[in-house]
Amino acid sequence: MSNVLSKILEIKKEEVTELKKNFSRESFCNSELFGNKRLSLSSALSKTEKINVIAEIKKASPSKGILKEDFDHLEIAQTYFENGADAVSVLTDQQFFQGNISFLNEIAKRKTVPILRKDFIVDEFQILEAKANGADAILLIAEALSKQQISELTNSAFENDLEVLLEIHSERQLDKIDFQLNKIIGINNRNLETFEVDLGTTKNLMKYFPPEIIVVAESGINTKEEVEEMKHANVHALLVGEHFMKSDDIGKSLREFNEWCKR
Repeated sequence: MSNVLSKILEIKKEEVTELKKNFSRESFCNSELFGNKRLSLSSALSKTEKINVIAEIKKASPSKGILKEDFDHLEIAQTYFENGADAVSVLTDQQFFQGNISFLNEIAKRKTVPILRKDFIVDEFQILEAKANGADAILLIAEALSKQQISELTNSAFENDLEVLLEIHSERQLDKIDFQLNKIIGINNRNLETFEVDLGTTKNLMKYFPPEIIVVAESGINTKEEVEEMKHANVHALLVGEHFMKSDDIGKSLREFNEWCKR
């Protein structure tokens, strides 16, 4: 596990301790959004006429710093909804990505497509928090969790009417996956140790998956050529953040990207 990831996970444990001090299971269950029926991420990513796009709302990253100076999460979300995003990913990590759980809550109140909470989830309380703030799905990162944790957290998400995008980066994490349980797998092309991006990661790992798995390629997809590569690899969806965040016209960039994604 990389130093950056280890550091993030240390902070997450502290955050979870705080979360448990400030909230109870009941307080989450009684929140206004908790009872809402989820929008289906798996359905949103199963359209076959194109590669589906999960557009990400991300202000900053540990490797690149601030990605968008004039950052307005609601405006970006609205632009995504209006210009053909199949799902929207919202980064809620504060310390490393300058996100906030409140972004998720506010965006969820206007959503027209499924919303993924993207964070470093290590505890069931973060899952309850995601549901209470309007998420339809959560991200789990295999590199940060044991096989048992993945199973427990996935089942907890399902019990709370949430779907799971399970992210892996290398062959080392394959034995942690129960493909009967986790049907949406993200392949992160970015090495979390070096932050280098290699689209070959997706092509290499795809061959280990059963045919019914929904595959999401993540990181490093910015050009028409790179989208073509992912088409040839037969992925179902792309998770794209920086490409849109750095654009002067996010709506136009997303419409163009969707054109590239047509099969």
